[in-house]
Formats: sequence, structure tokens, C-alpha cells
Amino acid sequence: MPLPQIESVHAAATPTSTGARRHRSRLSSIVCWPFFIACVALIAFGLLVCWSAVQTDADYSFSRQLMGVAMGIVACMALWMFDYRKFGALTYPLLIVSVILILSPHLPFIGRTVKGATSWIYIGMQVQPAEFAKVTVVLFAASLLSRYNGRLFDLREYCKCVGLLLVPFLCIMTQPDLGTGLVYLFISAVVLVMGGARLRYLLITLAAFIATIVAVFAVDEVLKYQLPDGTWEYKLLKNYQRTRLFVFMNQDSLSTTDEGYNLKQAMIAIGSGGLFGKGLGFSTQSALGFLPEAPTDFIFCVLAEELGFFGVVVLIALYALLIGSAIYIARTCGNLFGMLIVCAIVGMWLFQILENIGMCCGLMPITGIPLPFVSYGSSFMTVNFAMLGLISSVYSHEMAPMTGAGYGSSR
Repeated sequence: MPLPQIESVHAAATPTSTGARRHRSRLSSIVCWPFFIACVALIAFGLLVCWSAVQTDADYSFSRQLMGVAMGIVACMALWMFDYRKFGALTYPLLIVSVILILSPHLPFIGRTVKGATSWIYIGMQVQPAEFAKVTVVLFAASLLSRYNGRLFDLREYCKCVGLLLVPFLCIMTQPDLGTGLVYLFISAVVLVMGGARLRYLLITLAAFIATIVAVFAVDEVLKYQLPDGTWEYKLLKNYQRTRLFVFMNQDSLSTTDEGYNLKQAMIAIGSGGLFGKGLGFSTQSALGFLPEAPTDFIFCVLAEELGFFGVVVLIALYALLIGSAIYIARTCGNLFGMLIVCAIVGMWLFQILENIGMCCGLMPITGIPLPFVSYGSSFMTVNFAMLGLISSVYSHEMAPMTGAGYGSSR
């Protein structure tokens, strides 16, 4: 009589197995595991490198970086559980919030000027509002372009969109902060491309952008004036901004400038790391003060010097997993607004990664753009966590209806 016993055991096990499958289905509808694993591994790796970079610099506190992580986790969880689609109808309020955040450092009493840029406010602690505006700029741009259902073919509407997308950039240039302004521009460009703008409109905009850069340099040459010490002062671009571009274009002839010196020290640090590096905490370029802004702008050089080519490969692999899994979420998203949010964030990360690593290797002009999840900065870290929350919200509220997990019922 074995068969009835086997059947009864199987029958008894079935509800438990079904419940487990439902639990796994529900969990999978909330968490994109490749994305989650990439986030955790990248954050842990970045904190390890940041901890090493700040050990020899009294101006930086690792506990403050951990505070940024703690605030970031709260922001990430809040946005993850919030239905991102509710932001879709807030196009102009999101633009207003972005402008207020970006211009807030100009307010008296709370505004702070650091290294020539009025980019900070003090509200019990020093905060960079333009970093937090990245979140609202992403949501604003995605909301604006999602109104056209992927078919932005009318020239008048296209010009209107471009004009609105330029508002955050024009506001940030009042500080001025060209690095963050370029991030805003890249977010806008990605959303325009993925939002269905005509190719010829995009090409004309690109040509106009290049022509504007040329015009800025030409006007600067006309309006420049000589200071008593014999140096030239320019109206539109700061001297250090021009020098950084010229160093990139001709790295040898301007090696005596501060920017040229910074680039050479960065390349020395990268080259000295070899295959496996000098060991965590044993960098010499940053520890001896040769490498400027090591925990922030040039932290990639610290990583390359201490962990070598192997550490660089690990970092790039983690970035590839993060970006690849985010692209998967965008491709499977059935909502244009959600897809544009993810694409904008991916574009922002890619631009920051390529620019930061490129400038350390001499392949891109030197800017103040930090490395996502690695560079020191509590505001920067908090914002990156918030971006993770937005992507997770898109995934959970789009996948849950397909698996019957109970999310997204108010589509």
C-alpha cells in the first residue's frame, strides 16, 4: 500500500510548495535581483575605497559619508515604496522645485561660497542643493517628454521642450557649477532621444550647442582684459575652465599649470598601481599630497593605485552589472514615463562614470564630476541612493501587476 502514502505526502506538501512559489513570485516582483546585487556590491566596494582615501586627509570625515549612506537608505526605501507614476502629472511643480533648489544657495544667511562657487547652503550642516535637484530634474524631464507618447514630431513643441529643459542648466550657471550643469544637459539629451524627438531636430540642436561653445570662446576673446599682474581675465568662462580645456587638447605644452600638474599626478597614480596595486591604504600620491581632491574628483586614481588593474576591472564590472540590469528594467517597462526615468538615470550615471574615469586618464577634460557610489560626498551619496529607489519603484510597480502581487492596481 505505498502509493496512497506517497500521494498523501505529495498532497500535503502541495500547499506549502504553492505558498513558497507565491512568496518567491511576490519577492521577485518587488526586487530585481541582479540590480539589487549590483547595488549592494558597488556600495560596499565604493565605501571601502572611500574609507581608504579619507584616512590621510583631515578635511574629510568617513562618518559623514556613512551619514550620507544612512540618509540615502531612507530616501531609497521611501521612493521604492512610493508609486512613481504619481510624479507624472507634476511636470511644472517639479520644474519649480528644481529651480528653487538650484537657486537656494543665493539666499542670504544660509548660502555658502566654496572654491569660487555659490553651491552650498548651511542648515545645521552643509548641503549641496543642486545634487538633490538631479532627482527632480530627472522626474521633470521624464514627465515632460512622456506627454508626447514617444512622438515628439512638432517643431514648436520640440523647441518648447528644449527651452524648458534648459532652465535648470541656466540656473546652475549662476553659481556657477559647470560640472553639474553638464549632468543636467546630459539627462535632458537622453530623455529627448528616448522620448521620440525627430532625428533632424536632435542634430540641429547638437550643431547649435557646438556653435554656442565656439561663440562663447570667440566673445571671450573680444571682451577679455588684462589685469595689473599681466594675466588676462575673461567675461564668460573662468580662467581655470579655459585652462582645463586647453590642457586636455594639448597636455604637454601646458604641463606647468595647476590643471596640467593635477592631470600628470593622476596619471602617475594610475600607472604606479600596476596589476594588483600597492594595497589598500598604501597609496603614496594621495597620502603625500601630490594628488589633489583625492577622495572626491580623483578617487579613481586612489583605487587604481591601491588595487591596481584588478581593482579597476572589478569596479567596471560592477558598473556594467548595475547599468545592464537597469537597462533591462527600462526595456521591460510598459510605461513610457517609467522607461524615461530609468533611461535618464542610466544616462546620468554613464556620463559621470565616463567623464570621471576619462579625466583621470587624460581622455576627457578635467571637471568636478564625481564617481557614482565611490566619491566622497554625503549629498552625492544620498542622491545616488534616491536614484536607486526610483528605479526600484519603476520595477516593482510595473512587474507586480504581471505576477499578481498586488502592486500597481491604480494604473
